[in-house]
Amino acid sequence: MAGLGMTGPAAVLLVGLSFRSAPVPVLEKASAAATDLAALEHDLLDGDCVTEALVLSTCNRMEFYVATTAFHPALDHVVETVADHAGIPATDLEPYLYVRYADKAAEHMLTVASGLDSMVVGEQQVIGQLRNAYHTADDNGTVGSALHELTQRALRTGKRVHTETEVDVAGSSMVSFALGHAVEELGVPDMTGRRALVVGAGAMASLASTWLGRAGVSHVTVANRTLSRAENLADHARQAGVSASAVPLSGIPGVLQDVDLVVSATGAVGTVITGEDVRAAQTVRPHDMVLVDLSMPRDIDDSVVSEEGSGADRADVNIRLLNIEELTTLAGEGTRDEAAARQVVREELDEYLEQVRVQSVVPTVKALRQRASDVIDDELGQLMRRTPGMTDQERAEVTRTVRRVVDKILHTPTVQVKKLSSAGGSVNYAEALAVLFNLPAGSSAPVSRSVEPGDAGLARIGNMITGEAS
Repeated sequence: MAGLGMTGPAAVLLVGLSFRSAPVPVLEKASAAATDLAALEHDLLDGDCVTEALVLSTCNRMEFYVATTAFHPALDHVVETVADHAGIPATDLEPYLYVRYADKAAEHMLTVASGLDSMVVGEQQVIGQLRNAYHTADDNGTVGSALHELTQRALRTGKRVHTETEVDVAGSSMVSFALGHAVEELGVPDMTGRRALVVGAGAMASLASTWLGRAGVSHVTVANRTLSRAENLADHARQAGVSASAVPLSGIPGVLQDVDLVVSATGAVGTVITGEDVRAAQTVRPHDMVLVDLSMPRDIDDSVVSEEGSGADRADVNIRLLNIEELTTLAGEGTRDEAAARQVVREELDEYLEQVRVQSVVPTVKALRQRASDVIDDELGQLMRRTPGMTDQERAEVTRTVRRVVDKILHTPTVQVKKLSSAGGSVNYAEALAVLFNLPAGSSAPVSRSVEPGDAGLARIGNMITGEAS
């Protein structure tokens, strides 16, 4: 078995941390900007036992998927690479990590793609994030057949869940969830007559702009480091009938005095809005304001809601900050049609695992047939040397007969090993076949593992093989 002294086919290993397992400061350190993903994925590949790598980075999770032929060294390598990237010791990071391997890694990705592991159960945005993660890794040249097959299956599963069930009726994304709470904090039914500032011009900022338009916002200002991208998003808003304008990031302080709601989703490294920015705006026009920070690392400094930072000491002014940490507390576990969604995940997972198990048998079957062919060639060679009087026609007929007999003998076990392996179970028939015929290593399906945050050091997980994920 892979990682247990036998080199087998590549299996998927996941090392991750999310809003469920880690506090926001740790998530922030482990997060990667889009410009850093290529280097990070290539660093993950910088190990003899890792053959593929893909990083899923969202506002509330960082997951590192690799294909590997050896569980333990791959796990150590991934944890050390992530820790180096985060700039913290591996021992400090380990308590917040969860690990999935083989079947459990596949189940997790399908569950994530379906929105069933999100803050807002059933949210759809993660499908696009996973698709983008795959394209990024593909462009970087770090994905192969194992991660390709798994990612495509996960995307198919997510699409089925959102098409065939109503699990996402309560909220389509983290953006709608966050902005819905922001409007509640403003104490108004919708954004009619209100002004908003959207910081960023990516997918989440675009979703926020669309949501605000539907909520009746009177004007939306888009701020971005690259002004042309902000202008492009503002133009889309205007085409949808929403009054909109664009400013560079340096223009944010001048806009804050006029807006009731701020939503920031830049993916930048460093603070975009400070307490001083808000305090200056409140000095010009004291007013209620809600700021929503959907970025990881955070865009908006916590000081925006402190008395020293924002002017929030005024009794007639209410300033609220909703960041990932706050939203995690607010998010509940959705249950609408969740059972139906999980049934879709089970169906797709079973089909995927059957496909993987059948594929995992192929090297063993090839090795068995190659061993048989070598034996045939050796025996026929000896026969020809002992029977110099045989004609070429007689030799050809003997060769055909011997090969036909061996093929018939091997037909049933090779068909059966594929059939039995596809059915799953605790017996590794491919490995049994390899042992019986003394074949080269490389045929057994990996053991499914799941390790949770708080388990003993991940680098010392060699003796920890658990069954079910929580």
